[in-house]
Amino acid sequence: MLIENTEVYGLVESVRASGYPMGNDNYSGKRAWQLGRAKPGSGHDCYLKGIVVQANITAPQYFWLQWGRYHFHDIISSESKMHRILEMDIAKQCNEYVDGPIICLMQVLVEEYKNKPSTEAFQKIIANCPMGLMLKARISTNYLQLKSNWHQRRHHKLEEWQIYCDWIESLPGFREFVLTIESDTE
Repeated sequence: MLIENTEVYGLVESVRASGYPMGNDNYSGKRAWQLGRAKPGSGHDCYLKGIVVQANITAPQYFWLQWGRYHFHDIISSESKMHRILEMDIAKQCNEYVDGPIICLMQVLVEEYKNKPSTEAFQKIIANCPMGLMLKARISTNYLQLKSNWHQRRHHKLEEWQIYCDWIESLPGFREFVLTIESDTE
């Protein structure tokens, strides 16, 4: 898994806006710290929605299936298996957990399709495509959603979620404004 070209927008402006409910628009890291560390789902941390994050993520299909359950993420654009599968170098496009015989099967299925294209042949390629196929997408999300992701996935058994949570922790101000002392030791 690879996460690159990360951009964070609206950090200072959102910290300032966290004071609006009390008629205050001064920058206050202490206020942002208190509100950002509020219990998830309490609504006190809603200023985190204004801190927008965009990044390129290259991850296996099985990660993308789980990532898709979070509905406040957007995929700006993504690599298309449907459009590119016939041109992909399957051996290079799969992660290290895809077994050689599966890669060979995919190569045979693609070659068979190229020699005699049909709907059925293409369906076989798609149906047999390994979940370890790595696909890239440009995503857009925000700190509030990432707070939920972090709390729900920090100790997930898939290494991709560990990498993702490490990336979340590396974002400017995330540890300071979002993670509680209890979270840090979870």
